Amino acid sequence: MEGLIRKLFYRWSVLNLDDGSADDYSSLVMAAGKSGSFKMLEPGKPPASKKPRKERNRGKSLGTTSSTEVMQQEIWKEFPEDLFEAVIARLPIATFFRFRSVCQKWNSLLDSQSFSELCSQFPQANPWFYTITHENVNSGAMYDPSLKKWYHPTITYLPTNLIVLPVASAGGLVCFLDIGHRNFYVCNPLTQFFKELPPRSVRVWSRVAVGMTLNGSAASGGYKILWVCCDGEYEVYDSLKNSWTRPGSMPSFIKLPLSLNFRSQAVSLGGTLYFMRSEPDGIVSYNMVTGVWKQFVVPAPLHLSDPTLAECGGQIMLVGLLTKNAATCVCIWELQKMTLLWKEVDRMPNIWCLDFYGKHVRMTCLGNTGLLMLSLRSKQMNRLVSYNVVSREWLKVPGCLVPRGKKRQWIACGTAFNPCLTATA
Repeated sequence: MEGLIRKLFYRWSVLNLDDGSADDYSSLVMAAGKSGSFKMLEPGKPPASKKPRKERNRGKSLGTTSSTEVMQQEIWKEFPEDLFEAVIARLPIATFFRFRSVCQKWNSLLDSQSFSELCSQFPQANPWFYTITHENVNSGAMYDPSLKKWYHPTITYLPTNLIVLPVASAGGLVCFLDIGHRNFYVCNPLTQFFKELPPRSVRVWSRVAVGMTLNGSAASGGYKILWVCCDGEYEVYDSLKNSWTRPGSMPSFIKLPLSLNFRSQAVSLGGTLYFMRSEPDGIVSYNMVTGVWKQFVVPAPLHLSDPTLAECGGQIMLVGLLTKNAATCVCIWELQKMTLLWKEVDRMPNIWCLDFYGKHVRMTCLGNTGLLMLSLRSKQMNRLVSYNVVSREWLKVPGCLVPRGKKRQWIACGTAFNPCLTATA
């Protein structure tokens, strides 16, 4: 049975790249019942030219399999329905959207409990990144690192009269906050399942740091959102109760004001959120289960700028720019639990750092779990780089272009999220 699934998975997932079919799904307009209409657009490309018959035959002679090969109806018409779900759940996210157009039954898989359970068993290998650019603050751009492609979703339910920024994520859901720090929204960027959270009981007009955790292993078990501001005010939202609560006050041993680093998103580890702060340099944490606050004094590395917390395998990491004289480099540190000191474990290749020499470089870190995306910019430079914390691999990310545009977009902010077809707000 497993062999049959693998065979069908191979037939469906192998796309004919020579005929340009790999790009077809990215421009589909998808109707998904509750999720509404959703359009994923890529920058305009010229139509793929048909290859000469000689070249197509050469591929066949080398033993390649054409994705347009006809599957015999007599063999496949009785294929069990539950195995269709098992195969589709293993497909890459973008490929799934392409197959949703096959029939109404496949299009309705998002509402299937059995399909939801299968998807949870086969999570995507890499997170996606939801970003906001300087040129288009009212619309987002999503990056799929597996296919190295940018998509430009149209999320129709987000307010268009406000600037709404992604501030946290968990379980395939992204938490948005308007720039006035008044209203929260939660959305699945892939399916447009959307929810506006109820008003907060405390009116805070100052800037807030936000963290998000799951109650269990998936969004179906509910989630919680914490906001905290520098004066120590904070609230927790529980999706199961659909309400905000004030669990208590900040303990007296934590020095106020917090001097939170708002450029660094919160790190979630085992139900605990970690926020970066200064004065003193270090970390404050909040356990979403027990409601306990803690403070850790951790001296920052010398000559550090634009620091951001990250996490990998239960280990807290630090990403930042190290600048000395005219030389600048991106460095990675790991927090030593015994000494509460940062230990450098990696840095960007020297040949890449040469491009920063003599420039005033700023860095924004998008995503902080396993795979990071770094936006590096100066007056003379605009570069996107990804870093795999596990493999310690640095890769250049293709520039973000608006559909049918030619100018590279500057990434202002963003967050990583685990793409999940069945996560609902």
